[in-house]
Amino acid sequence: MPTAAEMIVEFLAQQGVDRAFCVPGESYIALLDALHAHNRLDLVTCRTEGGAGFMAVADAKLTGRPGVVLVSRGPGACNASIAVHTAEQDAVPLILLIGQVEKRDLRRNAFQEIDYANMFRGVAKWVGEATDASQVPELIARAYAMAMGGVPGPVVLSLPEDILAEECTAPMLAATLPRSAPPMPEDVARLAAMLRAAERPILLAGHGLDTPGGLDGRAALAAFAEAWELPMAVSFRRQDLFDNTHALYAGDLGLRNPDAQRAAFAEADLVVALGTRLTDITTQGWTWPAAGQRLVHVCADPRFLGWLFPAELALNVDARALLAAMRAEKPAAPAGRSGWCASLRALHVADCGVKPRELPDGVAFAEVAKLVEATVAPDAIVTLDAGTFGAPFYRKVAWRPGQRLLVPISGAMGFGMPAAVAASLRCPGRQVIGCVGDGGALMTGGEFAVGVARGANMKMLLSDNGSYASIRIHQEKAHPGRVSGTTLVNPDMAAWAAAFRAPITTVHDNSELPKLAEALNAPGPGAIVVRTSLQAVLP
Repeated sequence: MPTAAEMIVEFLAQQGVDRAFCVPGESYIALLDALHAHNRLDLVTCRTEGGAGFMAVADAKLTGRPGVVLVSRGPGACNASIAVHTAEQDAVPLILLIGQVEKRDLRRNAFQEIDYANMFRGVAKWVGEATDASQVPELIARAYAMAMGGVPGPVVLSLPEDILAEECTAPMLAATLPRSAPPMPEDVARLAAMLRAAERPILLAGHGLDTPGGLDGRAALAAFAEAWELPMAVSFRRQDLFDNTHALYAGDLGLRNPDAQRAAFAEADLVVALGTRLTDITTQGWTWPAAGQRLVHVCADPRFLGWLFPAELALNVDARALLAAMRAEKPAAPAGRSGWCASLRALHVADCGVKPRELPDGVAFAEVAKLVEATVAPDAIVTLDAGTFGAPFYRKVAWRPGQRLLVPISGAMGFGMPAAVAASLRCPGRQVIGCVGDGGALMTGGEFAVGVARGANMKMLLSDNGSYASIRIHQEKAHPGRVSGTTLVNPDMAAWAAAFRAPITTVHDNSELPKLAEALNAPGPGAIVVRTSLQAVLP
């Protein structure tokens, strides 16, 4: 008779999950043993629970399946909570399995006990807890379905350690994923009529098109935009959804959009928001679409429809299903549409240039980003940490089809290095570059050891400017000259990186930039430490 832990492993394997990330703990020792016995999932042992969770989020972004992370109770679950928040903000399926105290100790304030339903209520789509081994097949099936259904997101399953080791008599359950209803023919026809009449439309794409494999949302999006001659904008930090070199690409809705671009977007007579929740940054602080602009909002979860932005046409359907249905409609556009597309494109291009500068305190990281753009492979994967150093990768670098940009929509520091490790394990034949700042590097940079140990083909590109620069910028604007809490006294970052026993390249000024391209294209793991100018980003 299989144990409850073995049932979990078997269920996940049947769904195509082939990897899990963990920091080991005695509270789920039976689950670790089940993974060893079955040998069905590659278990990646990480250095922090936050790092393990970030790896699972990145893996889910690449596969479209739930990322799976295993942690122990109490401190382990608290450390992993950052990944749960990231998965919720990023609309990524994640299953967090927590080894809980024994069943007899539940709700008795036992050692390291936490009531996870209360802890995760605000960030997880669903939280479950087993109180009997027979419940485990039902709970893991429900966890999978909840993570994948509608707008994907994180789920949490609490598993008392004694229950995991018990025999499970209940049968394995199939994964029953809710199938979204197809769009109604009259809604498809109405959208087509609105598009034919619109002189200044904008197509806004979000998480619902960020899907790999046979249901590739990117390819469907490109075909739709081209057929209907629609200028294309992407929601916050979704630059790789659409070819940035395409004449229809009008840029992103992100932080600090140029005033001219915002004014132009406000002139649109129709906004078609596909697969996005219309959150605060994408809507430029809840100001766009503006009052009077016609809005079509398509989202797979009705909770996000009609909230703050009443839509003339609100469709609770999968964005990909709508695009498929629209293929039956005949595209048409008013005569002035081409000029509108060209004007939006020109505004985006005008903001993409980087002027080389010689600076006394290091290299402007925007120049590094442009060098990466010119160097990386057509199918490269670039991961970013949160921080000002990453800003040029959003607005100055042109992402092309086949390339992936893995970033935390949530703005979580510490994401870049774990994400690079996960990407290099998932796609060993592709170039992977993990871009991190000196702040995030000393949060989860230790996960570089996991990639090096596995011989992963990944590079750490580290920006060293001795500051929490994003906050320093805000500080200088609000309280000029009053620096408080944002200065970092770093170790020798090159020596730190060298301790991982990987090749190291250092760049101190512009004259050494040519070394960077060579280092990025070298085989195997490696690190590039760039002395970055703080002066270049301060107001």
